[in-house]
Amino acid sequence: MSRIPVGRTTAAVAVTMAATLVAACGGGGGGAGDDGRIKLSIGVFSDFGYANLIKEYQQAHPNIEIEQRTVKMEQHHTQLATQLAGGRGAADIVAIEEGAIAQFRQSKDKFVNLADHGAKELEGQWAPWKWNQGTADGGNFVLGLGTDMGSLALCYRRDLFQAAGLPTEREEVGKLWPTWQDYLQVADTFTAATPDKKFVDTAQNVYKAILDQTEEGYFAKADDSFIGDSNQKVEDAFRLAATLGEKKQTGALASFSQDWNVALKQASFATTTCPAWALALIKAGAGDEAAGKWDVAAAPGGGGNWGGSFLAVPKQGKHQKESYELAKWLTAPEQQKRIFKETGNLPSEPAAYQDPEVTATKNEYFNSAPVGEIFGNSAESLEPTYRGTKDSVVTPVFNNALSRVESGKQSTAEAFEQAVREAREATK
Repeated sequence: MSRIPVGRTTAAVAVTMAATLVAACGGGGGGAGDDGRIKLSIGVFSDFGYANLIKEYQQAHPNIEIEQRTVKMEQHHTQLATQLAGGRGAADIVAIEEGAIAQFRQSKDKFVNLADHGAKELEGQWAPWKWNQGTADGGNFVLGLGTDMGSLALCYRRDLFQAAGLPTEREEVGKLWPTWQDYLQVADTFTAATPDKKFVDTAQNVYKAILDQTEEGYFAKADDSFIGDSNQKVEDAFRLAATLGEKKQTGALASFSQDWNVALKQASFATTTCPAWALALIKAGAGDEAAGKWDVAAAPGGGGNWGGSFLAVPKQGKHQKESYELAKWLTAPEQQKRIFKETGNLPSEPAAYQDPEVTATKNEYFNSAPVGEIFGNSAESLEPTYRGTKDSVVTPVFNNALSRVESGKQSTAEAFEQAVREAREATK
């Protein structure tokens, strides 16, 4: 779900700035209406699967009226930062993506400590790493309750693999690439057989998937210092992903953009990294005519986590107790199971993702892939990457560098050296 990278185009920046200014000058969260009902608002990005749940909650709580606000992810977090700084305009409940949670943990004084409302009693509901991501002060401050998680797999076009003379059954496909180096070799085989097609949508997604399989990326877990210039795993991941770009084996597409959707529709690329929430986006982009042509296999390197969010309650809200109760209900195992069935967003609670209803789930569009089993198994071995407080500042720098390689503007070495210089400057 989460977790759609938004391009930093001039138009996008302009929209973000305008929305931010409006939000900063606007009112706060919910209040009480003329009819005496408590009005709550919840700010999200992408599809959290809450529409039907909100209706159900309102029916069970006739004294509460809920408004859902949805904007793009980058705009959402930029807007939220401004609203917190200005002390007004934030929704009563706000979603925070896992890549941004470290940033907002630094502003925890602007949020309600959910432990004050009994949240610590819920700790056992979540996978331990997920719970820890949403806390501060050694677990004494509960910033947010976990929603989904982005257990990682790799999606591929069966028909394009067949055309390239490659295996098409998911178990055999997974055996082709136990490591990312093996993935590169498969790319070479595919390109030699089908030079008119791209092997993967973008080098950026490959790069992120590899980094998401490491304990540390750009920042040190111990002290949050920038290590992107000394962590060999960062450079290795960059060079591997850039190799695909140098060989023109990528579509050089902005992930989840309109161009990406068009490429899906035209079957222009054969593979893409796919966390659980991305399945719905692939289906929407490729259309009904591609049903059964896409499939899901294990990711090289053994899973990883891409995405997942938390629900937090800003202090500026007028109904903090009611907001917490709604967030608690929306993130409960039963609701997470229902959301998975409706949207494919993978639960972050063992009671949900280990439930037989979830593990037995198959996705008909993806050739009846056993997605509940595939993503659930990946979730069991998840070790999330540490996200630094300036992770969202550094990530675009390296992504832009990969784009320069894909477009032929720079060599891999030149692009990486420039990215390191820019990242150092950005973290000062």
